[in-house]
Amino acid sequence: MPPVHTSDATGKAHMKVIILLGDGMSDVTYSELGNKSPLQAAATPNMDHMARHGQVGLAQTVPDGLPPGSDVANLSVFGFDPRTCYTGRSPLEAISMGVALGPDDVAFRMNLVTLRQMSTTVFMEDFSAGHITTAEGRMLVETLQEKLGSDEFEFHPGVSYRHLMVWRGGRDGMQVTPPHDISGKPILNYLPTGDGADRLNEIMNHAQMALHDHPVNKQRQQEGKCQANSVWFWGHGKTPRVDSYRDKFGLSGAVISAVDLIKGIGLCAGLDSINVAGATGYIDTNYLGKAQAALAALETHDFVYVHVEAPDEAAHAGNMEHKIQAIEDFDRQVVGTVMEGIKKFGDYAILCTPDHPTPVNLMTHTSDPVPFIIYRGGEGEGNGAASYDEQQANSTGLVVEGHRLMEMLLKK
Repeated sequence: MPPVHTSDATGKAHMKVIILLGDGMSDVTYSELGNKSPLQAAATPNMDHMARHGQVGLAQTVPDGLPPGSDVANLSVFGFDPRTCYTGRSPLEAISMGVALGPDDVAFRMNLVTLRQMSTTVFMEDFSAGHITTAEGRMLVETLQEKLGSDEFEFHPGVSYRHLMVWRGGRDGMQVTPPHDISGKPILNYLPTGDGADRLNEIMNHAQMALHDHPVNKQRQQEGKCQANSVWFWGHGKTPRVDSYRDKFGLSGAVISAVDLIKGIGLCAGLDSINVAGATGYIDTNYLGKAQAALAALETHDFVYVHVEAPDEAAHAGNMEHKIQAIEDFDRQVVGTVMEGIKKFGDYAILCTPDHPTPVNLMTHTSDPVPFIIYRGGEGEGNGAASYDEQQANSTGLVVEGHRLMEMLLKK
């Protein structure tokens, strides 16, 4: 790829702009943390510094009436109003995976999950099949394509438990539930309903038979791990239409994430997708590698969006210790590294924010506004926040719509 010039028609250099997003960092307070939230309990000296010397407030990233998913919330943070462009999660993932969709095709997120039967009731035991490896997931999905694939239905392997099913000329009016919303609950009342749901439920039943005696599951059973004994469909939709960053903001840019959804939004917006070795989307992700890749990308781009999934995954698992650790690792290795490395560019702006809250006690997303920081370097006095957390953000009185954050970031 030829170098991208980071200047406008007058030859003036663009300000360097970076978004550092800790997925699901925001939360509520807990008595076991001394009535603090995980953000308050975690050691976050770098985000605290930015808060004291930047602009802090709350952003409503999930508009009223839309689901509090990472798709809706990240569209907002990217600078797009989900009320006008959101069509579903899976079309964005399909774009990232290189799967072309026609105007009448419907994409579905297909999780590999672990269901557990007790008496006559079936429960959602694990929405990630024990965070199954990508290699194992690929083998299972390839088997589904071999046994169930057709001109109408296609099964495409993704990362870990996150995969894709495409219904060519399909229907998209059914109601579905994200599997991470029903951890430990009976699945009967959450199966797909509405127009086309019977076809999805039929595929699910056939998939369970295809997965039951699969060598991957037999091996996982011997190792005492969760078996991927079913699939779960959700997040469906048709291809969205969003403006390119070049047209909307006059910027060249890149996106760094381990998650196909985020890569897909970036690709829709004309951004380059940069893969980082060791970026897993979980607590063991390569935080430092992401920060270093972002700084390198700023050499030839105006803008980089860095997404870290780990706090969200820890909260979905109900693991407070891991969530706090993920926040601290994000602060030290991502935020700290970028704060230091970006100084060489002179004129820069950093947005640090979650996309949505993921309370550990709920193990799923909520629509509450999230705390954000806009930091431009230097030692300014900020707008009154003493640290970076939900309470301090609320105390400043600044509340904005999520899709306005990018506009704020670009204003000097």
